[in-house]
Amino acid sequence: MEQFATEEQQVEAIKRFWKDNGTAIIFGAILGLGGLWGWRYYDESQITAKETASAAYNDMIQTLASDDRVAATQDFIANNNDTAYVALAGFIGAQAAVEADDYAKAAELLQQIIVSTADTTLQNVARVRLARVQLQLTQYGEAITTLDAITGTAFTAQQEAIRGDVLVAQGDLSGARDAYVRSLAAQDDQSVQMRLDDLANQMASNAS
Repeated sequence: MEQFATEEQQVEAIKRFWKDNGTAIIFGAILGLGGLWGWRYYDESQITAKETASAAYNDMIQTLASDDRVAATQDFIANNNDTAYVALAGFIGAQAAVEADDYAKAAELLQQIIVSTADTTLQNVARVRLARVQLQLTQYGEAITTLDAITGTAFTAQQEAIRGDVLVAQGDLSGARDAYVRSLAAQDDQSVQMRLDDLANQMASNAS
């Protein structure tokens, strides 16, 4: 599970931020930034829905010590329409599914996040995780397609490291080497360097 650490830290920060500040941000946007964000179109029922989603999310967080965290998050997702909270619940459920070795369920939840939110950061975190899950499912072509859909440069190191892992699994050692080099150029990571070194040894052995 260590392979999820970087994105987990990112999502945990987002979760804490929304749990502590989500409702205040929503109301602040409604009151002060209506013209900019279009919140002027929100009526009383929509504000109430936001409050309800926030309360339901907090309730779900409190129940995550239960044996079936996947079911708890799926129930929340099915009964709430707020995309920010649904995305966060999806990450929790996907992580629980991975811990239970249910990679198919994890892939389903991560794909749901990608289509349910317009937030590119959440989408990219979901795609990074989805590509790793697809690697576990030996869905190599799908994993490459998922990686190619990641936008911006903030995730390049993780994106290319996973690409390297996928290419190794496919037997494309030269392509994997290039991907690891790109990953290291974006961010120094000892684990990626170790994979690159092992790969170099393997390529040298194959050549001899």
